[in-house]
Amino acid sequence: MAWIVLLLAGLLEIGWSVTLKYSQGMTRPGPALLTLALLSLSFFLLSVAMKHLPLGTAYAVWTGTGAVGTALMGILLFNEPASALRLACIACIVLGIVGLSLTSPS
Repeated sequence: MAWIVLLLAGLLEIGWSVTLKYSQGMTRPGPALLTLALLSLSFFLLSVAMKHLPLGTAYAVWTGTGAVGTALMGILLFNEPASALRLACIACIVLGIVGLSLTSPS
Protein backbone atom coordinates (compact mmCIF):
# COMPACT_ATOMS: atom_id res chain seq x y z
CA MET A 1 0.00 0.00 0.00
CA ALA A 2 2.88 2.40 0.74
CA TRP A 3 4.08 2.05 -2.86
CA ILE A 4 0.65 2.99 -4.20
CA VAL A 5 0.54 6.03 -1.94
CA LEU A 6 4.04 6.99 -3.08
CA LEU A 7 3.08 6.61 -6.74
CA LEU A 8 0.04 8.83 -6.19
CA ALA A 9 2.26 11.39 -4.45
CA GLY A 10 4.56 11.36 -7.49
CA LEU A 11 1.64 11.80 -9.88
CA LEU A 12 0.45 14.75 -7.83
CA GLU A 13 3.94 16.21 -8.07
CA ILE A 14 3.56 16.14 -11.84
CA GLY A 15 0.21 17.86 -11.45
CA TRP A 16 1.50 20.68 -9.29
CA SER A 17 4.49 21.21 -11.55
CA VAL A 18 2.24 21.61 -14.58
CA THR A 19 -0.19 23.90 -12.77
CA LEU A 20 2.78 25.93 -11.53
CA LYS A 21 3.67 26.60 -15.18
CA TYR A 22 0.07 27.60 -15.91
CA SER A 23 0.06 29.92 -12.87
CA GLN A 24 2.55 32.20 -14.67
CA GLY A 25 4.68 32.87 -11.62
CA MET A 26 1.76 32.43 -9.20
CA THR A 27 0.04 35.47 -10.73
CA ARG A 28 -3.08 33.60 -11.92
CA PRO A 29 -5.21 32.78 -8.85
CA GLY A 30 -6.91 29.61 -10.14
CA PRO A 31 -3.80 27.73 -11.22
CA ALA A 32 -1.87 29.13 -8.24
CA LEU A 33 -4.40 27.77 -5.74
CA LEU A 34 -4.53 24.44 -7.56
CA THR A 35 -0.74 24.29 -7.45
CA LEU A 36 -0.72 24.83 -3.68
CA ALA A 37 -3.45 22.24 -3.13
CA LEU A 38 -1.73 19.58 -5.25
CA LEU A 39 1.63 20.39 -3.66
CA SER A 40 0.21 20.02 -0.16
CA LEU A 41 -1.49 16.72 -0.96
CA SER A 42 1.65 15.41 -2.67
CA PHE A 43 3.80 16.23 0.37
CA PHE A 44 1.23 14.70 2.70
CA LEU A 45 1.11 11.45 0.73
CA LEU A 46 4.91 11.35 0.60
CA SER A 47 4.98 11.63 4.38
CA VAL A 48 2.47 8.78 4.69
CA ALA A 49 4.55 6.57 2.39
CA MET A 50 7.69 7.37 4.39
CA LYS A 51 6.14 5.72 7.45
CA HIS A 52 6.70 2.38 5.71
CA LEU A 53 9.45 2.98 3.15
CA PRO A 54 13.08 4.01 3.62
CA LEU A 55 13.64 7.77 3.44
CA GLY A 56 16.14 7.68 0.58
CA THR A 57 14.09 5.33 -1.53
CA ALA A 58 10.79 7.13 -0.98
CA TYR A 59 12.22 10.57 -1.69
CA ALA A 60 14.17 9.44 -4.76
CA VAL A 61 11.18 7.61 -6.22
CA TRP A 62 8.91 10.60 -5.52
CA THR A 63 11.25 13.14 -7.11
CA GLY A 64 12.14 10.80 -9.96
CA THR A 65 8.50 10.14 -10.78
CA GLY A 66 7.85 13.86 -10.71
CA ALA A 67 10.89 14.64 -12.84
CA VAL A 68 10.07 12.04 -15.49
CA GLY A 69 6.39 12.93 -15.61
CA THR A 70 7.04 16.65 -15.66
CA ALA A 71 9.59 16.32 -18.45
CA LEU A 72 7.13 14.27 -20.49
CA MET A 73 4.33 16.76 -19.82
CA GLY A 74 6.65 19.55 -20.96
CA ILE A 75 7.10 17.69 -24.23
CA LEU A 76 3.39 16.99 -24.63
CA LEU A 77 1.89 20.27 -23.40
CA PHE A 78 4.54 22.93 -23.92
CA ASN A 79 6.27 21.76 -27.09
CA GLU A 80 9.59 21.22 -25.33
CA PRO A 81 12.22 19.29 -27.31
CA ALA A 82 12.03 15.49 -27.46
CA SER A 83 15.48 14.71 -28.78
CA ALA A 84 16.84 11.20 -28.56
CA LEU A 85 19.40 12.27 -25.97
CA ARG A 86 16.77 13.92 -23.80
CA LEU A 87 14.53 10.84 -23.96
CA ALA A 88 17.52 8.62 -23.15
CA CYS A 89 18.22 10.71 -20.07
CA ILE A 90 14.58 10.38 -19.00
CA ALA A 91 14.91 6.61 -19.48
CA CYS A 92 17.96 6.63 -17.18
CA ILE A 93 15.87 8.27 -14.46
CA VAL A 94 13.19 5.59 -14.93
CA LEU A 95 15.85 2.87 -14.60
CA GLY A 96 17.04 4.48 -11.37
CA ILE A 97 13.51 4.58 -9.98
CA VAL A 98 12.94 0.93 -10.85
CA GLY A 99 16.31 -0.05 -9.40
CA LEU A 100 15.63 1.71 -6.11
CA SER A 101 12.17 0.19 -5.93
CA LEU A 102 13.49 -3.32 -6.51
CA THR A 103 16.27 -3.02 -3.97
CA SER A 104 14.20 -1.42 -1.22
CA PRO A 105 13.90 -3.46 1.97
CA SER A 106 10.17 -2.70 2.24
